[in-house]
Amino acid sequence: MTDWPEQRLGAPDPSRYDARQKEIHEAIASGPRGGVRGPLAVWLHRPELAARAQELGRYCRYDSKLEPRLSELAILTIARIWDAEYEWCAHRKHALDAGLSEAVVEAIRNRTAPPFASEEEEVVHAFTSAAMETRQVTDALYARAEKTLGVDRLVDLVGVLGYYSLISLTLNIFRISPPSDATKELT
Repeated sequence: MTDWPEQRLGAPDPSRYDARQKEIHEAIASGPRGGVRGPLAVWLHRPELAARAQELGRYCRYDSKLEPRLSELAILTIARIWDAEYEWCAHRKHALDAGLSEAVVEAIRNRTAPPFASEEEEVVHAFTSAAMETRQVTDALYARAEKTLGVDRLVDLVGVLGYYSLISLTLNIFRISPPSDATKELT
């Protein structure tokens, strides 16, 4: 069991939900996530934020043109840059299940150069890293990403970057910890 910093804001008490909170909670719980945890649970303090964010998240995670291997690569890269333990814990297994190698995942965790299996992986990581670290990408990197991914997947990648930045910011500001039995991996 790992000791996590004290959470600043927890989820609202379900026994005190208003009608809209109940509606949004049910919509999230009955969807592909299968439950309401982490930032989504905290966002229920503002049910309209939770509703809109979960719709964007659903698109970014399940409906974009970016295949899961590449979106999970971007998510883990963002989680590492933000040191968002909850996000790392939530997506590490998804990334491996989607086809990222253990070596790539560990390199991201250790902040070393990952041994990518494809040009697409390399571009997604470089684009994500540049966007998160400098808040911009060079013309050369943009052109390479557009050529490698195509316009549709590039637009979806930028959407994933924005959504998971919101997730990471929420996690870090409210100190939302992974489950108590999780091991701290981002030190």
